[in-house]
Amino acid sequence: MLNRRSISLLVLFFAMVSALQAAPPTGQPHVYKKVDGRELKLYVTKPGGWQKSDRRPAIIFFHGGGWVGGAPGQFTEHSKYLAERGMVAVQIEYRLLDRKSTDPPTVCIEDALDAMRWVRSHSDELGIDPNRVAAAGGSAGGHLAAYLGTVSVRQSGVSTKPNAMVLFNPVYDNGPGGWGTQRVKDRYPEFSPAHNISEDDPPHIVFLGSKDKLIPVATAQKFQQDMQDAGVRSELRIYEDQGHGFFNHGRDNNRWYDATIGETDKFLTSLGWLSQRSE
Repeated sequence: MLNRRSISLLVLFFAMVSALQAAPPTGQPHVYKKVDGRELKLYVTKPGGWQKSDRRPAIIFFHGGGWVGGAPGQFTEHSKYLAERGMVAVQIEYRLLDRKSTDPPTVCIEDALDAMRWVRSHSDELGIDPNRVAAAGGSAGGHLAAYLGTVSVRQSGVSTKPNAMVLFNPVYDNGPGGWGTQRVKDRYPEFSPAHNISEDDPPHIVFLGSKDKLIPVATAQKFQQDMQDAGVRSELRIYEDQGHGFFNHGRDNNRWYDATIGETDKFLTSLGWLSQRSE
C-alpha cells in the first residue's frame, strides 16, 4: 500500500507532466534576468487596442511543477482570456531545483522577486499600472505568488509585493506536515506564506479541489481564517471531487478551467480592475 509520501510524489509527478504538456507561452518575450550563464525570460500578452500610454492592470503567472519541473505556458490560455478582458498578462520562466537535491526553493524565489521588480520597473514600457499588479500561479507557482504577497522582503526601490493574488491549489503551507517541508526543514518561517500572514497582505482568491492529495482542505480553510483574522480579504473556492491540477486548461473538457477563470474574472472585477461583463 502506498504511504502518504508516495501518494504525494505520484500526484506531484502527474502535476509536472500536466505542466510540461501545457501550450507554449505566447506573447512577447523579454529577458528579465541573466544568471548562471543563462537568460531568463518572461512572456507578455497584451490586450487588443493596447497602447504604450495605457495604465492597465497586470497579472503575473508562475507555473507549477514542484519547483523542479514545468515551464511557462501552463497559463497561456488564462493569459489570453485576461488579455481579452483588458489586462496585461505575464508568464515567468524561473530556475528549477535539481530533483536529486534537497535544496530549498531559494533560486525560484529570487527569480520571482526579480521578475516582479522587472515588471514594475518597466510599467511605462508595458503600459501597466504598477499599483494594480496581481501575482498568480499554480501549486509550486502558487507558492511563489503567495510568497510575494506575504513574506516580508527588504525592498530595494521597487516593491515586490503584489496588489492581489490569484492562487490555484498553492502549496503555501511549508511548515511541519505541510508540502515542501522536506526541502525547507526548520527554515520554514523563511519560506512558508502561511507562517507570514499580516494585515498588509493583498486581497486574494484561492482555488482547491476537495480531493487534492497535496493541500488538504483544512489547510486552505485555516489560511483563509488566519487572513480574515488579520483583516485581509480572502476568498476560497472548493471544487468537489477534484484533485491537484484540476483547473488546467484542457482537463475535463475545460469544465474546471471555465469555472475557475470565471471566478477569477469576478474577483478581479470586484477590485475594479476589469469592467463588468455584459450578460
